[in-house]
Amino acid sequence: MNQLNNNTILTDGGLETDLIFNRGIVLADFAAFPLVEQAKGREVLNTYYKEYLEIARKYQTGFILESPTWRANLDWGFKLGYSRDDLTRLNKKAIQHLVELREAYTESVTEILISGQIGPRGDGYVADSSMNFIEAMEYHNLQVSAFRDAGVDLVTAITMTYSEEALGIIKAAQLHDVPIVVSFTVETDGHLPSGESLREAINRLDEATEHYPLYYMINCAHPSHFVDRLENDEAWKLRIGGLRVNASCKSHEELDEATELDCGDREELAGWHKVLKSHLPNLSVFGGCCGTDASHVKAICKSILA
Repeated sequence: MNQLNNNTILTDGGLETDLIFNRGIVLADFAAFPLVEQAKGREVLNTYYKEYLEIARKYQTGFILESPTWRANLDWGFKLGYSRDDLTRLNKKAIQHLVELREAYTESVTEILISGQIGPRGDGYVADSSMNFIEAMEYHNLQVSAFRDAGVDLVTAITMTYSEEALGIIKAAQLHDVPIVVSFTVETDGHLPSGESLREAINRLDEATEHYPLYYMINCAHPSHFVDRLENDEAWKLRIGGLRVNASCKSHEELDEATELDCGDREELAGWHKVLKSHLPNLSVFGGCCGTDASHVKAICKSILA
């Protein structure tokens, strides 16, 4: 995985849950991308990202700046009143904002990549309405092409619930010659919401794309949900290069219904990463997902580097 030269690469935590529960920001339909339109919104995002960049600066790690565009696709965008042209413009603007932020840290954090983040078409927890890969490629092409035009270093498909949608996004990335990372979410049994195992999903995508993704990730799940699926020596595990885990041990269904933020146990979560690193020899990218903030990522970083 030749993404950055550092052995430890950080990224951010649970953007949306942090903004909503810790900063009091209202996000309609869990969408953070509208913030890039307003100066105050960009200030909020700057404050958020800088907390993580300061951790990378302190511990001399690499960093991946992920755009706040998890919901900036056609279905969610239309629901929020944005047109196709609006979405193209806002996806580009989100990247431009990160480019400006990176410039402020080029001397203190020398290795920073900018990633255009793509979320699932539907709910991030449920594989309730599936597309074939051609439909998914055409659907997600808007974001991939906007990110390419904006000059991203890579795109990251986050919280993928079934392999066919992920395959479509990879195909769109191949079409535009953009590097891509694919991150799957899993249920408490360690399987994707579609019922596929991580092994099945990763092997399928690699076979269908000649190993095009830079690497794979697991996100929006607690380590206890999938650690027992990693206790073997199969080659597919070598393709997992990153983790963005949940703070909470709760299931997706329980988190969906929660009215309060479950921040979990930071030190315990950090300790889990040492266990996971022993199972995943190519693991180098560390961030968080629901319920995590900069304090969780800092604890994870300290644990990994200890």
